[in-house]
Amino acid sequence: MSGDEPARDEALPPGRRDTRRRAVVTLLLCALLAAWLLTAYWQTVKPLPPGTDLASPWYPARDSSVRFLADVRAADAYGRPLPSEVIYAQTLEVVRNARDFIVLDSRLSAELADELIARRRAEPGLRVLLITDPASVWHGRSPRADLRRLRTAGVEVVTADLDRLRDSNFLYSSLWRIALSWWGDDSRIGAWARFINFKSDHRRLIVADDGRGGLVGIVSSANAVRGDAAPSSVALEVRGPVLDRLLASEIAVARFSGWSGVLRVRGAASAQTLSEQPRPPGLGTGPVAVRLLTEGAIREALLERIGAAGRGDSIDAAVFAISDRAIIEALLAASSRGATVRLILDPGAEDADSGGAAGVPNRPASSELVAASDGAISVRWFRTHGERFRDALVLVYGPERVWLTLGSASLTRRDLENYDLEADLAANAARSSDLAAETIGYFETLWSNRAPPGVELTADVGVYADASQLDYWWYRFTEATGLASY
Repeated sequence: MSGDEPARDEALPPGRRDTRRRAVVTLLLCALLAAWLLTAYWQTVKPLPPGTDLASPWYPARDSSVRFLADVRAADAYGRPLPSEVIYAQTLEVVRNARDFIVLDSRLSAELADELIARRRAEPGLRVLLITDPASVWHGRSPRADLRRLRTAGVEVVTADLDRLRDSNFLYSSLWRIALSWWGDDSRIGAWARFINFKSDHRRLIVADDGRGGLVGIVSSANAVRGDAAPSSVALEVRGPVLDRLLASEIAVARFSGWSGVLRVRGAASAQTLSEQPRPPGLGTGPVAVRLLTEGAIREALLERIGAAGRGDSIDAAVFAISDRAIIEALLAASSRGATVRLILDPGAEDADSGGAAGVPNRPASSELVAASDGAISVRWFRTHGERFRDALVLVYGPERVWLTLGSASLTRRDLENYDLEADLAANAARSSDLAAETIGYFETLWSNRAPPGVELTADVGVYADASQLDYWWYRFTEATGLASY
């Protein structure tokens, strides 16, 4: 029967043959379009993997068990860098004190890789689990040498399976999943095809035993690196039961990324139920309480706290990027209710040097915030010198208490809407606590340029203002479609 089809086709008049072929082509194109649209829809609404989008209960903590850490990169009047390596030094301290286990979720510097290898040699029974972004593995045509060295030294290296997450860049991601994902990541084409899918493991943290029967962890806004190009960043060092929840989340990420090992840590982490709903805060008059927030739960917590701010309250944010529409609208609404809103942002000056779009999204977004609030919202720019301002700190406070969130998530759609792996710690602290004094004091230091003579930490909004409608609508378009790389 099939052999008669070509003859039948040839027997048709030319016009009928063309119509039939166009119908076949149209049917195929419609089928491809349907597959693309269905893939795009599913990959934006599919269930999230275990260990993600978590909001833990609040855990009471001693003021001394939650420490604020900051690296402020600056330059003197002659342009000479003023180094700051507080977070890196404290991360090394955690590594050097560990006896039983270390769990790291980060991109590693060569120096930190050396420290892990040295610690493994000094403590042969030490278990080290490293969860890292795929970009650390498929950089170029072969795995990075420091990851190979870590594996050789007995470190368990797990590449986060980001394909399990939802897709922000749906215009490209569905095409990538259908036609390009089968290219091997060890090929240049496959690596770049995955890279422009815009999906990352942004979690930047370490959890380990403290060598004395307890746990210690650091959740940071940037990877622990050193050198002139290291970014300005902030971190929280914590101790206490909130780390059980953080460990449980990290183990779940390792599991859905293919890790099948066993990490026994006092039994608490494995016993946690990741689907447990957060209990009411119940903070009472305690000095500090902390909770874990990951991925989309960070956005929900931010919107709740910003939405409750009004006259007599302050909202201070020092962040790498801001573009999420719900956050921007919430800040404008809080300002209209009488809350004081101040932002310190990265100016994106390095983007212009590299041929990119200078200052997008921060410059057009900040211009919108200032203009739409009639100047009630204030913005300053961190003075970068070849590095980036990688802070991710939001403070909401009144006369009695300070609520803050700190970690890896910037105020962007990718970071806050379950598209990338993110981890923050939230804290609710009395204004009399050390944590409140340190975090508010840090922001005031940057805002008011409390620095040695000749050192300028931040600049007025007018230095990098951008009221360009082209830049504004470009950032709005790329944010809405997922084409934004931030």
